[in-house]
Amino acid sequence: MACIGIDPEGSFSKKHGETVKFADSIQTAFLIPEKDDKGNNFKILEAVTVRQAAANNFLDFLEGIEQEFAKKPDALVSDEQERAILVSLQTPDISDEIIHDSLLELEQLTFTAGAQALEKITQKRNNPDPSTYIGSGKAKQLALLVQEKNANIVIIDSELSPRQQKTLEEIIGVKTIDRTELILDIFAQRAMTKEGKLQVELAQLKYLFPRLIGAGLSLSRQMGGGRSGGIATRGPGETKLEIDRRRIREKIKNLEDEVESIKNHRDLQRKQRKKNMIPVVSIAGYTNTGKSTLLNALSDSEVLVENKLFATLDPTIRKVKLPDLSDILLTDTVGFIQRLPTSLVKAFRSTLEELVQADLILHVIDPNHPACFEHIDTVYDILTELDAYKKPIITVINKIDLVKDEKLLAGMLKKIPNPVKISALERKGFGGLLSKIQEILTAV
Repeated sequence: MACIGIDPEGSFSKKHGETVKFADSIQTAFLIPEKDDKGNNFKILEAVTVRQAAANNFLDFLEGIEQEFAKKPDALVSDEQERAILVSLQTPDISDEIIHDSLLELEQLTFTAGAQALEKITQKRNNPDPSTYIGSGKAKQLALLVQEKNANIVIIDSELSPRQQKTLEEIIGVKTIDRTELILDIFAQRAMTKEGKLQVELAQLKYLFPRLIGAGLSLSRQMGGGRSGGIATRGPGETKLEIDRRRIREKIKNLEDEVESIKNHRDLQRKQRKKNMIPVVSIAGYTNTGKSTLLNALSDSEVLVENKLFATLDPTIRKVKLPDLSDILLTDTVGFIQRLPTSLVKAFRSTLEELVQADLILHVIDPNHPACFEHIDTVYDILTELDAYKKPIITVINKIDLVKDEKLLAGMLKKIPNPVKISALERKGFGGLLSKIQEILTAV
């Protein structure tokens, strides 16, 4: 048995012409299912001679280690559910609170996508590393953590460049995606109508376009356009790696033409609604604030409601009567979220146009969420991007049945426009909300 040296980078240190030395002792190191008293997730055995090592049955030893891992339930990887490690980068300008809230939201997104979040970690750096985003040292630590936790996917709480994604996958050894790709995957699962599927496919292809040439492990995912196969494998699919940039451009162009056709159709529908003189009221808000619950309660309909982000994706329109018995058309649009991918905003422009064309916007908020005001800012940023921020807005303070701090709620009422308190789930406060809608529409 020859003795070799390995430097910190993992390269053999034996120089050309150096005499081979023979090992006089051997040490064995291996991962363990649970951390020891010192916090290590590995164990190093005492050194033994080569003769002693040769006398041991190494295969039996390895089987014993595997059996120990098998005894720990959360160390077993299910074929049906992906197990994720969530990673965030904190630069000096980002507070601990913002990082905490962002990772919590990423965990919710992971759950919505159908995966299990095993652990959340934060890396502090002055700036993102141009090659690995989190730094090569942290990436190597992450590779060990992936093995320790039996994770099969890593999700980065930001948008990675194609180079960063490729390098991270090479170091970590499992599928590595970013926040944008995770949101796109959720949209791919949630889109039910032809319109929604087209818009998601367009957004995904625009995201994948710079990543399809020279990517790392991501190119072996063999996306097949179905609804199974794990995060970042749903949607349009790669239909094998022979897709070149020219064909992708053609596909994107065709999808853009179809989405434009949908937009024209929606414009005709809006014009017809205006001819009928029926006011349009659009519900907007951060995802999971209770928009669909409100639509259901006001219109006695049954739009899907789940305690998940982006539970509903396709737009819904319902007729609702006001106190004076006049009719309005109530529309529910896709929920907003921090750092909503630009490609999605552009692809869903025809759907979000409902907000632009509305006579009134109901901005639904959840006062119980610790990041409520950040969510409000996010919604207004997107309304500004859509040029809809000048529309009359009623701020619908939902879930008041869960409010425990009345002083906090009182302070909130002074900071937001046209506030109305309701509980969509318990159907409280609807009289005041409908009266406020009628009042503003009459003034408009």
